Amino acid sequence: MIEVRNLSHYYGEEKVLENINLTLEDGSFTILTGESGSGKTTLLSIMSSLLQQDKGEIYYSDVATSSVDQFRNQYIGFIFQFHYLIAHLTIMENIKMVTKKSKEEILVVLEYLGIDNLANRYPSMLSGGQRQRASIARAIINEPKYLFADEPTGNLDSKNSKIIFDILRNIDATVLVVTHDKSLIEKEDRVLEMKDGKLC
Repeated sequence: MIEVRNLSHYYGEEKVLENINLTLEDGSFTILTGESGSGKTTLLSIMSSLLQQDKGEIYYSDVATSSVDQFRNQYIGFIFQFHYLIAHLTIMENIKMVTKKSKEEILVVLEYLGIDNLANRYPSMLSGGQRQRASIARAIINEPKYLFADEPTGNLDSKNSKIIFDILRNIDATVLVVTHDKSLIEKEDRVLEMKDGKLC
């Protein structure tokens, strides 16, 4: 479980997050939506320990983020809007950079995502949807308990966007996804909305 308690954050004198309180149950899938500039990405960055908050605290199964930071790779996975795959490395090599798992174990994850046949190709040889699936493989290869995704379908067409969201809904982790695309939201999804740095 993730608990966010009285979280606030500033950029200079501008308050971008104000007194956020939030609980995500283990294994849940949650969507965070809101207008540009509402604070979604800042909240996601703080919750994933990529950014240090100014006030408040975050607990992962009762462990504070100040303690979690040193073993982020074990507990936390992050998917960006842009895949950030290294161009001169194959998909297999990109994933090997972040894990001690064997090639066989990596292929199991790639097969789950439907791209095991692309393991030895370079990012430039893949479509946008395939590259994003490769970035998901990189994010989940170490079996994180918590997975964060910041606009993971922002550069994809509607068909591939739905594929990516269906994959994220079925990952065995606590998942928080930021998106502005409300067409991807299904009626059973838990949806949180941000406005002016606050949860509505």
